[in-house]
Amino acid sequence: MNYKKIKPKKIYEEVAEAIYEMIRTGQVKPGERLDSVQQLAENFQVGRSAIREALTSLRAMGLVEMKQGEGTYVNEFETDQITFPLSTAILMNKEDIAHLLEVRKIIESGTASSAAKKRTNQHLTLMEKALEEMKSAKGDETLGEKADLQFHFALADAAQNPLLLSLMNHVSGLMGETMKETRRVWLFSKQTTMERLYEEHKDIYEAIKEQDEEKARKFMLVHLENVEAILQKYFQSANLTR
Repeated sequence: MNYKKIKPKKIYEEVAEAIYEMIRTGQVKPGERLDSVQQLAENFQVGRSAIREALTSLRAMGLVEMKQGEGTYVNEFETDQITFPLSTAILMNKEDIAHLLEVRKIIESGTASSAAKKRTNQHLTLMEKALEEMKSAKGDETLGEKADLQFHFALADAAQNPLLLSLMNHVSGLMGETMKETRRVWLFSKQTTMERLYEEHKDIYEAIKEQDEEKARKFMLVHLENVEAILQKYFQSANLTR
């Protein structure tokens, strides 16, 4: 029999699941504003950083919208259509990862090209912030993974296409898992470094800043193909099927 490896949940994941359940059951309705970060922290008896991470995860799913200076609001959605991909207990095998990377190459290469054409200075600022956090992570897998995901969502925002953003939201949980695996492998690899991962994202950013659509598409494909190659090599060397 094949057994899935069980991972302990982090505090922010438990908070996110609790808020998700409140939204799903109608305790908090679409259009309503959630309590402030401070109020939520007091109610859940956790730190504010855990609340912020939980809200960021829910935003990545498309369930909430965080408005600067106003608060966090619940988005409109169909109850029977939403899923909850936040749990890191869901571990993918190599076939799952291959399928996801194929989808990402199809979606994100085009998204990068569109972002290069439509990006604004505000979008560039968001990508720059994610790059800065990625660079300063210095071996902190959780921080690096979070900054990585933020970069890809900032890029999707820059494409200014709600359907593309919706597709990204749909696979965000799985993306987070592959980013986590990639960073873990790269962290201990002698042939690749975290600096290389950062430089690949920076190349994508520079192409978008220059509004070079073809170069943005190319660099995104190069990045995802490198991720794919590293993970395939890892699975082969470890002989993992999970």
